[in-house]
Amino acid sequence: MAGTIVTTIVSAVVATVVVIIIVKIARCCNLSKIEKITNLIRNSRNSPMNSTTVYQEATIEMDSMEQFLDKILSERPVRYTSEQVMQITDNFSTELGKGGYGVVYKGMFPNGLQVAVKVLKVSINKTCQEQFMAEIGTVGRTYHKNLVKLYGFCFDESTKALLYEYMENGSLDKYLFSSQNQLQLGQLHDIAVGTAKGIRYLHEECQQKIVHYDIKPANVLLKADFTPKVSDFGLAKYCERSTDSNSGAWIFTGGRGTPGYAAPELWNLVIPVTYKCDVYSFGMLLFEILGRRRNFEADQTAESQEWFPRWVWQKFDQGEIATILDTCGFGDDEMRKKAEIMCKVALWCVQYKPEARPTMNGVVRMLEGDMEKVRKAWILSVIISGLTRTI
Repeated sequence: MAGTIVTTIVSAVVATVVVIIIVKIARCCNLSKIEKITNLIRNSRNSPMNSTTVYQEATIEMDSMEQFLDKILSERPVRYTSEQVMQITDNFSTELGKGGYGVVYKGMFPNGLQVAVKVLKVSINKTCQEQFMAEIGTVGRTYHKNLVKLYGFCFDESTKALLYEYMENGSLDKYLFSSQNQLQLGQLHDIAVGTAKGIRYLHEECQQKIVHYDIKPANVLLKADFTPKVSDFGLAKYCERSTDSNSGAWIFTGGRGTPGYAAPELWNLVIPVTYKCDVYSFGMLLFEILGRRRNFEADQTAESQEWFPRWVWQKFDQGEIATILDTCGFGDDEMRKKAEIMCKVALWCVQYKPEARPTMNGVVRMLEGDMEKVRKAWILSVIISGLTRTI
């Protein structure tokens, strides 16, 4: 009897040891493969003219798990040399645009993938350096279909550049403020929803929350099929939870954003700033999508229409939402319904008190038709009017 028990125990111990050894061997083999693939990818990225060949050789040897790991590794931004940037841009031959930051060029990777290369001025000040770091530290570590992808960067004595995915249709403002590039409301509604989803990802789905700080039409870029992607993370910052357990907010200090889109708390250093500042900016963007015009236009014949959000609020407060829809040119019943929802969401987003604004998850749900998300009655207290109204 005792011998049987001893034999059983010994057998169990031996079996356990064997299993542990097998697992360790398997892990070592797998790690060896992963390390090999990682090195192949790294070498591929560091030598762009040969990257396609190396990448194809690696792909042939991979099983499905290794392909998955390769995809994860390849999504990290890569550091390029100035020589590689010159090759990618064909010696900076095709200029896409320029600004105070520098020049954007069209480029192409050896595998045929088109990219936009933002080349910064060689001598950059501390602010530009902080924005450069913010871009790499935020969008470079995130991935979402409605966020512009950062493929890599270059930072050396002669060249400072950021390499993004190429957006064929440029920025949204080109279509809102030009009579030659008008989009239908259905397209604009889809763009609004996609943009909201991108911001929602930053606020609610990233491992570490990110506040963009500068949501506006110029920073919403469009793919060939008009899929919107939020761009320009030069002002973005990670969120830190407030020490005030009652507020549940993330606290920031310092003026940021673009006048006309920036939330009032961004220009009042006494008021704590939360991620709700992006919600306010999105509301101002929605107004411009509705009106297909800039929120402020001094050349309007009617003084009341100079600032579009105020005019919308006044008409809404008077129960004349039909006037808003007629003025904006929405005749189709389905389009009018979408426009009315966008109007209500915009008004809710621009409330003066940050805590009264919805979350971006709520915004997405409402724009997609879930009006149950809207409270049956809420007080709208907007910075553009001293009036209040229960909706």
